[in-house]
This record gives sequence, C-alpha cells and structure tokens, in this order.
Amino acid sequence: MINQNITVIIPAYNEAAIIGDLVTEIKNLYPDFEIIVIDDGSDDETARVAQQAGATVYSHPYNIGNGAAIKSGIRKAAGDVLIFLDGDGQHKPDEIADLIAHIPPYDMVVGARSTSDQASLGRAFGNKLYNWFASYVAKFSIKDLTSGFRAVKTKVARNFLYLLPNTYSYPTTLTLGVLRSGMSVRYIPIKTRRRKTGKSNIRMLKDGVRFFMIITRICTLYSPMRVFLPVSFVMFAGGLINYVYTFLTHSRFTNMSVFLFVASIIIFMMSLISEQICQMRFERRGADRPILKAGSKKKGS
Repeated sequence: MINQNITVIIPAYNEAAIIGDLVTEIKNLYPDFEIIVIDDGSDDETARVAQQAGATVYSHPYNIGNGAAIKSGIRKAAGDVLIFLDGDGQHKPDEIADLIAHIPPYDMVVGARSTSDQASLGRAFGNKLYNWFASYVAKFSIKDLTSGFRAVKTKVARNFLYLLPNTYSYPTTLTLGVLRSGMSVRYIPIKTRRRKTGKSNIRMLKDGVRFFMIITRICTLYSPMRVFLPVSFVMFAGGLINYVYTFLTHSRFTNMSVFLFVASIIIFMMSLISEQICQMRFERRGADRPILKAGSKKKGS
C-alpha cells in the first residue's frame, strides 16, 4: 500500500492514439494518484483524449519541448513525490510501485533499461558512452542517464527547475544535478514496451552533441576541476612529449613546448579559481537555509 501523495507527470506530443489507454491504465492501478498530462502543442486530439480518460490536462500553445512539458508539470503538481514517464506508452505503469518503494530514503529513483530495450544498437552504444562520461563527472555509477521513467521528491525536482532545459535532455541535467548536490539516487531495472505508434524524435547526432554539452556544462557548474584538470594534464603531457622529441632531434626547446606548458598552467589555475567560486556559491546557498538543532522541529510541524 502506498501512503504518499503522488503526482504522475506525462509529457505528450501528438500521442492521441495511446495517451487515453495509458492514463486509464494508471488510474486503474493507482486510483488515488494525481495524473497530469502536459500537452506540448499537439496537432491532434491528445489533450481531449487525456482529459476524457481522467487526467488533468495543461496545454502549451505550441510545441516547446519535452523538458518544458516536464517543467510545467513540476510547477502544477500537488504531490510530495513526482513520477515522470513518457506519453508514448513505452513505460509500464505497474512498475511505478517499484520506484516509489525506495522513496524515502532515496531522493530519486530511476528506471534503468537494459541494452536489449534500447531503440537501436547505435543508440545503445551512445548511451553507454554517456553513462560512462556522466559516471566520471558524478563519481557515481550511472546505469541509464537518459531514462525518462523516474520518481523524485517534489522539493528536489523544484530545486533544479532553473537548470532543466526545454529539450529531451532534461533527465541528464536532473540526474547530474541531484548527484553533484550530494543527494541520493538509486537505479532499478525496468522493461520497456515497444511504441505502438509513431517513432522517437531523438536524433543520435544532434541530440548526442547536446547531451555531451549538457554533461560538460553541469560538470563545470558543480565540479569544474573534473573538466579542467584532464585538459591541463593533456596540454602539459603534449608539451613534455614535444620538448623531448625536439631536444633529441634538434637539441632545441621550441615555442610550441613553451605554449603547451604555459597553457597547462593557465588552465590549472583557472580550475582552482573555478573550484573556489563553486564552493563559495554552495556555502552561500547553505547559509540561506535555516539550521535545525537536534531535537528541534520546524515551525508548524
């Protein structure tokens, strides 16, 4: 039995063929859940079908993006825990209970797809690379960086609203933001269903570059030395190799070696400054929050 206030948020764009069945399935399984469908400027009857099935529907005037729909849902949600799942019917509503079972103690629980559940081998390989890079950034083993099926505490999600992009890459930003802020994340295995209609709007090259840039941006926001130090090391190693080569072949210390050494030092110093700025920003945020003494209670509790 689930004893929490739960809001299910479903972003949908031109999903009239499946959204009604999805909402009905969720309502049959979890009649007490609030179900919010964000119609992201659909050209079909997505909003009407979802509303007839029993969901609360909010519509964007035009197509803004999957992440924008998620943000609208977070703002409107009344539950203490939010469930995100895609409107294309790939996620199984009966697995929502498995996610919620781990909140608390975890701040976010994510459904991790297996390699066989990926849309293609190329997508699976790309996701493996993103997972590896994100794990390096977050210092945490990330099983499925781009999974849109997750449960998260409402307060946690709202803390990262200002960071979330309007595109499909919102799971990447949310995952790295939660991990780099020192909050807890758990991955549980899930099985996905094949899309009944349409096809994925994610493009491997275009969205892949976007995911990579978002990972790098979040890294530099929360832990800049994880980006700067490898670059500094590569520049220094390049200068050293060039110096050894030119010294052995021409007995010279070339300008290129000087440039690479100086560049590595500058990048290293920039990493120190960036790390200090990042630390001060978090200390300032921490100072703005009330400190509760042991045994004390918040006002109104």
